[in-house]
This record gives sequence, structure tokens and C-alpha cells, in this order.
Amino acid sequence: MSLSENAIKNHDELLPNHKSGFKETDPEFIEFFDNFAFDEVLRNSTLDKRSRMLVTLATLIANQSLAEFKIMIGGAMNLGVTPVEIKEVVYQSVAYVGLAKAFDFLGTTNQVLTEKGIKLPLEGQSTTNNENRMEKGLQAQYDIMGKEMIDNMRINAKEGQEHIIDFLQGYCFGDYYTRNGLSLKDRELITFSMIASLGGCESQLRGHTIGNLNVGNDKQTLVSAVTIMCPYIGFPRTLNALNIILIVHFSIFN
Repeated sequence: MSLSENAIKNHDELLPNHKSGFKETDPEFIEFFDNFAFDEVLRNSTLDKRSRMLVTLATLIANQSLAEFKIMIGGAMNLGVTPVEIKEVVYQSVAYVGLAKAFDFLGTTNQVLTEKGIKLPLEGQSTTNNENRMEKGLQAQYDIMGKEMIDNMRINAKEGQEHIIDFLQGYCFGDYYTRNGLSLKDRELITFSMIASLGGCESQLRGHTIGNLNVGNDKQTLVSAVTIMCPYIGFPRTLNALNIILIVHFSIFN
């Protein structure tokens, strides 16, 4: 087997002059993987290059694939993703993977950007403050999930657990979803990608499948995102995510 023309072209566009050490030690493996990830997968996804890289970065964070993430920061910038957008993907991840895991990716992002001559800190993107974060967070929840779902979540909260609902409203949505730098459609697609990559979060994945459909990321967009994720998350999580997309889409539109 040899590398296809498409695999070579797409790899060189993403990572020009990148030489993997595995080409020397594991040449057959690299041929299998590159032909799959950089040819077959891309031919079967309709995502634009920017969205593809946002999904890839989000997936690598959720997978804790720090070495690959470091390489893909440069690849994302080669395909037009801005430093602000890259930082926002990392910030967005904190609510889903936790601060301890996200710290490593934030540090690596800062290292790569600094090496590329980009001055830090970047321009701030926050749109909320302590006085309005709960209000704006609630509105973001309504815009994404719908008022009925969010209100029912609070009504049905178990006694003694209401503060977690407040955390979601103020921290997850009020502090992060309201930021500039990425649109709501971007953020929901990123969140979907992270949750699908984590695995074992099917209830939350169903909710954010609904959220994606509500903000305009249609079924084909979600299937294309999962297609991009497949080489990095493996087939069990890929098939689980596809199944949830189909179930949720059918329940809404049939």
C-alpha cells in the first residue's frame, strides 16, 4: 500500500514539512492511518476546514491527547483558525473535562503561540460580569436548549443539588457560552465533540444534540463532525454518537 494523492495533499496542507518519526519505525501503520484520516475521512465529511479543526482540537482535548494537540495547533492556524478561536476551544473545554485536565492544554497553547511570536494575553472576549452572568447564562441556555427543557431541569432538581443547576447557568453558560471569539453554533459543535469523545455521557450528548439542532447545526453537520472525530476516538464512541444523533433527529422530526 502507498499513500494516496489526496492523503499527501491534505496532510501537506495541514502540516507542511512535518516529518513523523513513525514513518521510519512504522511505515505501514502511517500509510493505513494517513490514507484513512487524510483521505477517506475528509472525503466523507462536509465540514469546512475551520469547523473541522475546531472539532479536532476539541476532540484531542477530551481525549487528553496533548502531544497531538500541540501539533494540531499549528495545523489549525495553517487552515485559518485564529489564536483567539484556539484559546476559546480550550476555555470551552473546562466545563466538560475539568480544570486539572484543561490546564495542560492551556499551557501548551500558550507555549506554541509564544513560539510563533504571538503576544499574550490575547484580547479579552468576556461579555459578562458578576452582576449579569446568571441572567445572560440563562438566556444562553434558553437560546440553545429551549426554555421548557431548562425550566424543567430546575423544577426537577433534587433537594440539595440546586446549586449544580446554578453552576451550569452561571459558570458553564454565563461565563463561557456568552464569550466572543466563537459563535453559539461553534460552541455547541465543540461541546458535542467533547462529550462524544469522553464517552459514557450519553444523556448529556442527547441534550447537546438537541442544542446543536436548535442553533442550526443540522444532522449532516453532526454526522460530519463524528466522521472527523472517528480516527481519534475509535469506532465504539463513533457508533454511539451516530446512534444518538439518529434517535434524537428522528424524535424531533418524525
